[in-house]
Amino acid sequence: MKKVLTIAGSDSSGGAGIQTDLKTFAALGVYGMSAITAITAQNTLGVKRVERVSASMVKDQIRAIFEDIEVDAVKIGMLAEIDIIEAVRDCIDLYRPKFVVLDPVMVSTSGFDLLNSQAKKVLIEGLIPLVDLITPNLAETSCILNLIGRAGLDIDSWAKMKEAGMIIAGHTGKNILVKGGHLMDRPCDVLVTNDGRVYKYDHKRINTKNTHGTGCTLSSAIAANVAKGYGLEEAVSRAKDFISKAIENSLDIGRGCGPTDPMGDIYKSLGMA
Repeated sequence: MKKVLTIAGSDSSGGAGIQTDLKTFAALGVYGMSAITAITAQNTLGVKRVERVSASMVKDQIRAIFEDIEVDAVKIGMLAEIDIIEAVRDCIDLYRPKFVVLDPVMVSTSGFDLLNSQAKKVLIEGLIPLVDLITPNLAETSCILNLIGRAGLDIDSWAKMKEAGMIIAGHTGKNILVKGGHLMDRPCDVLVTNDGRVYKYDHKRINTKNTHGTGCTLSSAIAANVAKGYGLEEAVSRAKDFISKAIENSLDIGRGCGPTDPMGDIYKSLGMA
């Protein structure tokens, strides 16, 4: 069985972060492991409190895994602060995993800054050079463009997503998947590879407010599919199909935005849905 590590924050409501990463790994048939970077008190209505894990503990969690278990892929999510980013960077640089996908949790889809400017700079300059794929949402894509001195592009179409992706891929030398779930038009994602190839993934807009955890699920599904041996283009395509089903199976729980359900199809097959 392939083995995939998630380095991310904990979501007490189970809808995002390491909880949904591990569900995604299980649903896709890989063995999931985790290194927790922060503990959140949250529910479907929002985040109530965040308490970071010490950078040394984050590093020790990652070391404990790599010193004992072969890791086939890594997914990185919420890193919270500079010293945690640096701890993760040092571990990735030391152990050089086969494949790393970074979900750059910098800016929420509503535009709220989740990292300060210095931490964003460390993420861009320190960690991104060590990963294989970056999966920013539209707000995060704009943030990256700003940090590399290419601000001013209004990303409001798939053509602009392609342009942004090509700029960032050219600057970083990394593959980038620009996520366009919040486009006003038909939603799509655009993959720009580090050798200049472009792939557009169209998908229908699913009429639900229950989309908590979509970014976590998608990046985890990509990591799992790469670990299973799929090339990047196919891994992203399969992950896109997976997240669409997870959204279709989303759970209307709580009084706010409910979570996607990576295990939905499995529950249905067992007659549990």
